[in-house]
Amino acid sequence: MEKVVQYRTSGTCCKLMQVKIDENETIVDVDFLGGCPGNLLGIKTLVKGMKIDEVISQFSGIKCGDKSTSCPDQLAKCLCELKTKVS
Repeated sequence: MEKVVQYRTSGTCCKLMQVKIDENETIVDVDFLGGCPGNLLGIKTLVKGMKIDEVISQFSGIKCGDKSTSCPDQLAKCLCELKTKVS
């Protein structure tokens, strides 16, 4: 059974993320509202088929310029929240 979570981001140009995962904690799809279309399409393409823990490990702590966060970091936070809801 697939699970979907919407996550309101903080500190990024992207304002909302929606992530869908399957029963094996694999990302099926991710969509973004706002932000840099090319970069976010690249992120979407990269993470499809990846396990949640792998994305969290790779994306946590990434910063955008002088900001304390980034779209990849916010995606990792979203996935952490999703894991909490699934558990």
